[in-house]
Amino acid sequence: MLPSSDLPYQDHDEPASSGALDSQRLLDHELELDDLSAHSKPTWRGLVSRFYPLPLRARKPLCRSADEACFCEKSMGRRRSSRRCLHVALGLLIALGIFQLISLLTHLPPTVLPSRIHQITRYWGQPNHIGSGLAHYPTDFSRDILPIPCHSHNDYWRTVPLYSAIEAGCIGVEADVWLFNEELYVGHDIASLTRNRTLKSLYIDPLVEILEGQNPITPFFNGTVSKYGVFDTDPEQTLVLLIDFKSEGHDLWPYVTAALEPLRERGYLTYRNESASLNVEAPITVVATGNTPFDLVTSDAANVHHDIFFDAPLETMWEDPAKAMAENSTASAAVDTYNQGNSYYASVKFGKAIGYLPTGKFSQKQMERLRGQIRGAHRRGLKARYWDLPFWPIGLRNYVWEVLVTEGIDLLNVDDLKGATQRDWSGWKGWWHAHET
Repeated sequence: MLPSSDLPYQDHDEPASSGALDSQRLLDHELELDDLSAHSKPTWRGLVSRFYPLPLRARKPLCRSADEACFCEKSMGRRRSSRRCLHVALGLLIALGIFQLISLLTHLPPTVLPSRIHQITRYWGQPNHIGSGLAHYPTDFSRDILPIPCHSHNDYWRTVPLYSAIEAGCIGVEADVWLFNEELYVGHDIASLTRNRTLKSLYIDPLVEILEGQNPITPFFNGTVSKYGVFDTDPEQTLVLLIDFKSEGHDLWPYVTAALEPLRERGYLTYRNESASLNVEAPITVVATGNTPFDLVTSDAANVHHDIFFDAPLETMWEDPAKAMAENSTASAAVDTYNQGNSYYASVKFGKAIGYLPTGKFSQKQMERLRGQIRGAHRRGLKARYWDLPFWPIGLRNYVWEVLVTEGIDLLNVDDLKGATQRDWSGWKGWWHAHET
């Protein structure tokens, strides 16, 4: 008989060791998990759980002791709280989506199924619709454009010169002119000049074409009584063509005079009637600035037709705004040299005449200077204009625009056509006064 130590198998009734029990327990747990995984099916619940990790039905985890049971209860509580928060957030999102859908459906019928009047106004004038052939008329080039007192500074720089300014409603445009080989080129400096960008191609020819369309020969109108301007909503409004002489003025003068002939011969240029001592306003008013010689403007021999006016120096026209207009009329003859008979604009650089605004506001002294210069220009029958206005910050620019317009400036010199013509100028206190209420 073999000794007990040599027996190949342990008696089943003998208690197993602690390590064996733990191993057996882990093995049973793994088999249970394998069994669950083997019988699980890829249902929609499983797909949703990839994006929504919480189980759709809470399952209590297996707890082996009292401590584990307590921990499991706390964990389940936290899961339930998280689930409630997610459900609330999801509910709010769904409610918001439903609200947006209802709002969309409410506004959709008028768009998809427009009323009769909407159908008419949308397709009116088009072929096979009401008003067919009635949508256009001879002078509808500038239909619905309202002229406003703004000057398109450096207009030739724009993507579309002249037309962009007219579309915005500006009543003034500017062209810098250089003389080379008996041709007038337009550009800010010599480096920007090209052979095809001339005063004729950018301004004279387009203006002739526009005005010929605004003054058609029809059974009802022949243009002999009066000439209509570029703005159909206000045909008597003149458009100022400011020609900035960049080359030497005496050399440029005869070429500029000759270049204006297509407009002149059609009666489109404002001129001075010396015998009647008045200006006869026409669709285009030409004003010369820069290196323009004043003596040529006032010369009967050089300015034969008196249809080129001068851009007078505004800074020399200050008059005391506190005095009556009659008291200011005793100004010296040197200042009154610039008058309505030879000049149209009275312009000056803003920084030179008014100064800078370090506090973001006009000082009292600057306001008196501004009012006195505008007053002096108006007494002489001239239109006051400041150029090189502050352009940044936008709030400061808008504030300066607002003050100038309020004080009676005649043309607002602008680079930003959209910003100026929309007239959406918010208030501005300046950084120094930002704390004030």
